[in-house]
Amino acid sequence: MDIITADIWDEFTDELTLLNLDLKNYGAKTSFSGEVITLKLFEDNSFVRKTLAQNGHGKVLVIDGGGSKRCALIGDNIAKLAIDNEWEGLIVYGCIRDSKVINEMPIAIKAIGTCPAKSIKRDVGLLGEELIIEGTKITQGQYLYADEDGVLLANRKLV
Repeated sequence: MDIITADIWDEFTDELTLLNLDLKNYGAKTSFSGEVITLKLFEDNSFVRKTLAQNGHGKVLVIDGGGSKRCALIGDNIAKLAIDNEWEGLIVYGCIRDSKVINEMPIAIKAIGTCPAKSIKRDVGLLGEELIIEGTKITQGQYLYADEDGVLLANRKLV
């Protein structure tokens, strides 16, 4: 199903929060939606790999990487893991790498940019935590709707 955030906004304005963040689109999929799974970390993608190794059908992973541009949290191998485990999409408040390859893959990723450096591996991260990204509160269990126009959050499934 194609998600059109402008239409969702028009119909459910009072129930939505806009993630007011300038994110770039990566991957061949242009829209996605699902139940939010939250992950908080900094320059360490160990928990990203662990989380995406689980079944993600109907789910969207929101990664608060602190906005760091010093390393990538997602690369083509991790993107393939997300595809294999049926994740609907990924929001990354951080960077990705291997963007040329990822852009050919059947996945939807929104991130702040790219960086060729890989992350460190300390096995540190917090799964299921409430996130605050650029002033927007994001909680596990919310529903997220995203397309080329932006990202919307709701406390219940709307479409």
